[in-house]
Amino acid sequence: MDELTEPLVQGNRRALSRAITLIESTRPEHRARAVQLLSELPPRQALRIGLSGTPGVGKSTFIEAFGKMLTAQGLKVAVLAVDPSSARSGGSILGDKTRMETLSRDPLAFIRPSPSRAELGGVARRTRETVRLCEGAGFDVVLIETVGVGQSETLVAEMSDLFILLLAPAGGDELQGVKRGIMEIADIILVNKADGELRDTAMRTVADYAGALRLLRKRPYDPPGFPRALPVSAYSGEGLERAWADMTELADWRREHGHFAARRAEQARHWFLSELRAGLLARLDRPEVRGRLRRIGDAVARGDNDPDRAAAQMLDWLATASDSHGHPG
Repeated sequence: MDELTEPLVQGNRRALSRAITLIESTRPEHRARAVQLLSELPPRQALRIGLSGTPGVGKSTFIEAFGKMLTAQGLKVAVLAVDPSSARSGGSILGDKTRMETLSRDPLAFIRPSPSRAELGGVARRTRETVRLCEGAGFDVVLIETVGVGQSETLVAEMSDLFILLLAPAGGDELQGVKRGIMEIADIILVNKADGELRDTAMRTVADYAGALRLLRKRPYDPPGFPRALPVSAYSGEGLERAWADMTELADWRREHGHFAARRAEQARHWFLSELRAGLLARLDRPEVRGRLRRIGDAVARGDNDPDRAAAQMLDWLATASDSHGHPG
């Protein structure tokens, strides 16, 4: 058994941080050890909540207020980030960690930014494995924040039990700006800043989104009344208890009706295929293969070969090389 496993399972923070650093490493020997460590974790389950929000919506303020409410109930909360849009900085949650000062000092909370300088799939893999480590360490709730835009929402939905969309009070034009695809994967829409002068605007925005949700096709894994839109205020804390009650109600219903386990099974299949694709692409990153790819690519660029025929030739060569040597190159 890996030396990190026992202290991690007992909830040791240092062991959890070291385990996450291990899975973020790209060195082959570290990768093998990370796979071994993940296989040794007990089958614990946390409630995985994906969270996305438009810029300026107050995500870090919401996460801190929501996280503090959960830890006050004795729940252990982990906050992770997926940020494919910022490969250089590693994600705005690095700044959020300093803004979430109270939550970051809470003994029942754990905040971890996404790894920097990693490609989209790499960030997703590391975040997904970090979720497993947090579950193994005994966390009850894992909040997975998307800092990027577009594809990152879909990635986070593929590793979450619930997907929450956090929006600011807005009018008709802003409502039009929210992509239908994000609306379709959202389980609950929370309109933040429902306090003070913005309260009335927030309530109108909730009504607008509730109407928009009713126009979407009914999903088989939703009970009556879901997905729904709710007002919250991270500043005053109003609406946070109701939002948590709705999240647990939805998760409990899905568990009782078999959708929760079925969703996780489909996610496991998705990530298996994702890992397989990543592994196959990695096999192309060898000197002999790169050289052949360059030569064939140059021929296509000159017009001496067409793309479809060239791709078929390359695949045939890879298959022959794999049969002869066990792997291409």
